[in-house]
Amino acid sequence: MKINGRIWKFGSDVDTDAIIPARYLTQSDPKELAKHAMEDERPKFSTEVKEGDILLAEKNFGCGSSREHAPIALKAAGISCIIAKSFARIFFRNSFNLGLPLLESPEASEAIKDGDRVRIDLNTGEIFDLTQNRKFFAKPIPPFMQELLKDGGLIPHLRKKGLKRKRN
Repeated sequence: MKINGRIWKFGSDVDTDAIIPARYLTQSDPKELAKHAMEDERPKFSTEVKEGDILLAEKNFGCGSSREHAPIALKAAGISCIIAKSFARIFFRNSFNLGLPLLESPEASEAIKDGDRVRIDLNTGEIFDLTQNRKFFAKPIPPFMQELLKDGGLIPHLRKKGLKRKRN
């Protein structure tokens, strides 16, 4: 799976309240959440981000509360992948469950600049900065997680496999 897009760069310890401010958590519509993604960090983010763009951060991206609203808002805003030095564990799991790929690459996180154009190969973990003509690597996404992404997340994946949730 290949991704091409513009980089939106953020710093370290970007928490879920920065991704989607708590004042919007009464909403569940992804399109409404997307309108407020990163608004306290970069007020024009939601109006300037384009489908396929890539978010780049430093360490511990997605820390804070375990709400799914954060990856939902970013995905609905058009973010196709997030690259960081590291991710908070629950954010990492929520993102893959929702079909949003994440890559850990300390080198890419440090070297790629805001606004650069990059091409990512999720199969190999290759990150190519088209603007700087530089190549970086992240650990490739394992095949079973690539299958989750291809299916659109955990729930669509389980439906495809014919597994239904049991009700008590």
